[in-house]
Amino acid sequence: MLDMKFLRTNPDIVKENIKKKFQDEKLPLVDKVIELDKESRDAKQKGDQLRAQVKKKSKATGAIIGKLKKQGLTDEEAQKTAKEDPAFQAIMAEVAPINQEIDTLEAKETELNQEIKKIMMIIPNIIDPSVPIGKDDSENVEIERFGEPFVPDFEIPHHEDIMKKLNGIDKVSAGKTTGAGFYYLCGDIARLHSAVLSYARDFMIDRGFTYYIPPFMIRSNVVTGVMSFAEMENMMYKIEGEDLYLIGTSEHSMIGKFIDTILPEENLPQTLTSYSPCFRKEVGAHGIEERGVYRIHQFEKQEMIVVCKPEESMKWYDVLWKNTVDYFRSLDIPVRTLECCSGDLADLKVKSLDVEAWSPRQKKYFEVGSCSNLGDAQARRLGIRVKKEDGSKYFAHTLNNTVVAPPRMLIAFLENNLNPDGSIRIPEVLRPYMGGMEVIPVK
Repeated sequence: MLDMKFLRTNPDIVKENIKKKFQDEKLPLVDKVIELDKESRDAKQKGDQLRAQVKKKSKATGAIIGKLKKQGLTDEEAQKTAKEDPAFQAIMAEVAPINQEIDTLEAKETELNQEIKKIMMIIPNIIDPSVPIGKDDSENVEIERFGEPFVPDFEIPHHEDIMKKLNGIDKVSAGKTTGAGFYYLCGDIARLHSAVLSYARDFMIDRGFTYYIPPFMIRSNVVTGVMSFAEMENMMYKIEGEDLYLIGTSEHSMIGKFIDTILPEENLPQTLTSYSPCFRKEVGAHGIEERGVYRIHQFEKQEMIVVCKPEESMKWYDVLWKNTVDYFRSLDIPVRTLECCSGDLADLKVKSLDVEAWSPRQKKYFEVGSCSNLGDAQARRLGIRVKKEDGSKYFAHTLNNTVVAPPRMLIAFLENNLNPDGSIRIPEVLRPYMGGMEVIPVK
């Protein structure tokens, strides 16, 4: 959410940013919110003037009561007697309509501010100048490749078939118990799933991040603080009859941890890594990889979250995406980084980069992680402020990035570590988490 003062003084910049995101239907909102803001400020100014009048007249009534108290009356007696005084009655008669007008103005101001907030939540954040301009994800820009993409000289089956050959997945039973978009992982594949998460946890702890297991449900005010309305509608599962939503990623509850908080500047940056299950509707999801575990309603993830000073956020942005690249390369999985173009950025994001893993079967890369700098957008919505030594305050910057999200990550892992006989190589760094196993054998 933008600063209203910034929008008021820089409407052309805000409009140009909307155009860069190809959201021209939102252009009229800029002029509308400026008009509403003026009405709100005018109502407040008039209300302040009227409150000053009431305060002045209150001093006059106070003087009458004070004079009576000096004559020996108690406070209660003085107030009762004052009500019978013609001068007191005249003042109160003048004050009554002023108070009514103040009440009307306060109600108007509240209504206007609610409408302003509603619009401001829709107007997109100002993107970083380095973001490439494009309409959608087809215009995202490849930045760099890490590791050599490799296609073996034997056929690589679909990842679900690889898992089935290892007795590692049961979607039929999951369909009976829960429905489409769910799965049972079993045996060595289930252990592998846990291993990549445990390794990711320790990988991030070794890089100085504090490990968290957060709540898996959050309230609606946190949901609207961390994401746009459109994302919320398409992603979140609501708990019926309660003000609670299942999280789509641990970033939601981890950023929510700081709601209405004033952080001492010396306590920044906050560098956190969190594990959680994730739940997503995947409304409108589509693509060639619908089969298997590519697009599902439930998965688990290790996340990175940073709360920092504004001037340090781009430095941390680079640190975060490099962590994911290093994690995948430690497992011998080739990856590339892809800069998200303006039209592919969610409204709260300043800049975003996807990490994509190589699929030898498809002979292409696919997304396994997303790194985002949200500037002060989430902090402004959630009231996350930083206090400097001189007592002044400012909004923090927030960032997040995926370390790893199995079982989708398992697709890349299985394909890149598949042996000709269908068994799976276990990279050395993962073996301690697999009980020393070097290979997952075919059952």
